[in-house]
Amino acid sequence: MTFLEIAIHYFQLGFIHVLPYGFDHILFILSLFFLNSNFKSVLIQCSIFTIAHSITLALAATKYIIPNTNIIEPLIAVSILFTAIENIIHDKINIWRLIIIFGFGLIHGLGFANALNEIGLPQTDFINSLIFFNIGVEYGQITIIFLTYFSINKWLKDKKWYKEKIVYPISSIIGCIALYWTIERLFFVN
Repeated sequence: MTFLEIAIHYFQLGFIHVLPYGFDHILFILSLFFLNSNFKSVLIQCSIFTIAHSITLALAATKYIIPNTNIIEPLIAVSILFTAIENIIHDKINIWRLIIIFGFGLIHGLGFANALNEIGLPQTDFINSLIFFNIGVEYGQITIIFLTYFSINKWLKDKKWYKEKIVYPISSIIGCIALYWTIERLFFVN
């Protein structure tokens, strides 16, 4: 494949790994969004998350780390549960949330690595494939943020009932799904 074909192919694979196939990733990004729907704040959180998952994705793709799916998948579900609960308990972002997001990003990167290992990376253009996969993932995340912002937040964020009628119910639903996934991944998936 040419450089352009590799770039397009792995960009698309990264993007579709988030949208539409990465339901757990979509819920995590939504959880980041709903604590503080300020666009700049959400982009900072997602950038920290992206930096972290890029590190472990690269380490796992180059075989410096061998992720264990039986550990990583329940931890991904717990990260979603944690951020959803935090949206209900807290009103603003603090430094600890950013540190925790970085840690969760490291875990999610190992999950991406498992998916990427199934897809495979060409040995001849390994680095470019990895970079464009990661860029595709980032664009998927940004798409979720834009869709959520323009479909919900732009119109409703200034309403006095926004947290009560939007953030709490959505975070509760995300939390329930994540709790179910945590239990399922711990006890029912081989």
